[in-house]
This record gives sequence, structure tokens and C-alpha cells, in this order.
Amino acid sequence: MRRLLFLVGGVVFVDTMFFAALTPLLPEYADRYDLSKAGAGVLAGAYPLGVLIGGIPGGVATARYGARRITIAGALVTGAATFVFATANAIAVLDAARFIQGIGSAFTWAAGLTWLVGEAPAARRGQTIGTALAFAIVGALFGPVLGGIASVIGQGITFGAAALLSVVLAVWAYRTPAPPSVAPQPLTALWQALRSRRILLGVWFVVLPALFFGTLSVLAPLRLDELGFSALAIGALWLFTAGLEATANPLVGRITDRVGRIGPMTVLAVVSALAVACLPWPEQAAVLAALVVIASMTFGSFWTPAMALLSDEAETRGLEYAYAFALINVAWAPGQALGAVGGGALAQVTSDTVPYLMLACASLITFAVLWRSASSS
Repeated sequence: MRRLLFLVGGVVFVDTMFFAALTPLLPEYADRYDLSKAGAGVLAGAYPLGVLIGGIPGGVATARYGARRITIAGALVTGAATFVFATANAIAVLDAARFIQGIGSAFTWAAGLTWLVGEAPAARRGQTIGTALAFAIVGALFGPVLGGIASVIGQGITFGAAALLSVVLAVWAYRTPAPPSVAPQPLTALWQALRSRRILLGVWFVVLPALFFGTLSVLAPLRLDELGFSALAIGALWLFTAGLEATANPLVGRITDRVGRIGPMTVLAVVSALAVACLPWPEQAAVLAALVVIASMTFGSFWTPAMALLSDEAETRGLEYAYAFALINVAWAPGQALGAVGGGALAQVTSDTVPYLMLACASLITFAVLWRSASSS
């Protein structure tokens, strides 16, 4: 089990590292290609758009062909797209490479987490998912560092070397025994599962932080750049923030294993509303950086209870885990893309205040719904 946890952890580590590597480089790309906030949002949103397109096919392929095969395929696709990104010198090619990276990520997340959760004891599911997410967050931690290094020594060398990690993981997966094969469920089982209120709740708690992080990934680096932060400083901030998230998620998973999923979600909803409402106002880089850390911690803590809730409901309904994790991909991708593209475009025509306060309102509405449901039950 530990070997598999490290393998799946390595897969999601690489995915999130490549995704987050763009953060400190976004101002540089915006200057080089004369991108508006909306154009920067398109570049940031191409990756989650690829995850959206690949989400359901990734789950179906995992159910049909097995978790190991699809983990290998997704890792190789991600590596190949990263090599293209490393050598691209046109914005359209960069957008396309990020899009293909997202498709590869959708396949590896669906297959890898299906493989892992299928082997994990039910009583430790939240902690296991939280630990896997800690690997992903550490990847997000190293992503901006990778981007910061690329800004110094060159993107071709940096991303080209990093892409080799995907190939190494594909070989590791090939050498790992495959899980037992089962007869694949029809896709209609997935649509029927969407009638469950708890599954829809789990999906929403993937969408909401994705909206936040998509918006933050565009607006915060650009604002920090205006206030005097360099690419390396932005990378260091994301490094510190992700380190705290990586520490918190296994703890959140352990708490939800003991007290249930809904209670922690309710608390996180109201705290996240307060945190994101503070982001538009700072005029000093240090203050904004501190608020980025706080808001990221609260929204980042949604992932573990949401994924654990979806896994619980999949087991209860006899739904393939691959379909449950396909839902996670499909939920995360439009939230991340809409946050990046829509948040950037909305901020351009209004101000950064509008998208941040809309996220605060969404969190407050979520809290009110959960509180009312708990009071009436």
C-alpha cells in the first residue's frame, strides 16, 4: 500500500507541479506576448480546460482498460506536452501545450486515485486521500519554484528536464502490479449518481475552491508584480503557502474520518468567505501576500472532505471509483478555467474587487445552505 501511495503521490505531484509552474511566469508571458488580463487568463485556463475535456473520457478509460494502463498513458501524454511547452515560442503553441497537459492530468488523476482508493481501508479513506493531496500540494509548492528557476536559467532547459519525471513515473507504474480487473459499469451509472444530493454537494466543494484558485492564479501574481514582487518572490510565496496546505490536508482528512464530512465543510465555508473578501484591498505587497496565504489555506482545505465524500457515496451506491474521480476532474476543471478566464476578464472590465467579492458571496451562500440543512436534520 505504501509503495502505491508513493506512486500515485508522485503522479499527482508532477501534474500539479507543471500546473503551478506558470504562476510566477505569468507576468513575463503577459509582457512578452502583450497579453491583457483576459489573455493571461486564457493561458492560465488552458490547462483546466484540458482537464474538463479529458475528465469523463479519463474515468471511462480507467473503468474499461484498468487504472495502471491509464496512469501510464496519462503520464506519457503529460510529459510529451511539457516538452512542447518547453520549446514553444508562440502563444498559441503555449496555450495548446497547456491544454494537452490538462488532458493527460485528467487521465492520471482519475486512474491514480481510483487505484489508490480501491486499495485503501474505508476507515482511513479521508486520511489516505488527504495524504495523496499532500503530495499534490507539494507539487504545487515546487511548481512556482520550477517557474522561478525557469525565469533565471531558461524555460527550455528547466521544463525539458522536469518532463522526464513523467516518463520515470510511467515506467514505475508499468513495474507495479495492476489492481484486479472488474467488469466496467455502463456510463449511465454516472448520470444516475448525479441524482444524489451528497454527490452534488461533493462536486460543489470541488468547484468552489477551483473557482477561487483559478481567480487567484491570475489576479494575485499580476497585483503582486505591480506592488513590487519579482517572479522569484511570487514563487517563494506560493512555495510557503503550498507547504502549509500540504501539512493541513492529512490532518483535515483524519478529522473528517472521525467526525464526518459535513461539519468541517460548514466551518470552512464561512471562514473562506471572510478570507477572500479581504483580498482586494491591500496596497502593500506584504499584506496582500499574508492574505493570499490565509485564503489559500481555507479554500485548499475543501479538497479532502469533498473527495472523501464522493468516495463514500460511490461505495454506498456501488459506483465505480473511476466515475467518482471523473466527476472530480469535471468539477475542478470548469471552476479553475472559469476562475482564470472569467475572473481575469471580469477584473479587466471592472476591478479585482468584483470577482473576489463574488467568491465571498458564493461561500456565504454555501454556508447558509449547509447550516440550514444541519438545523433541519
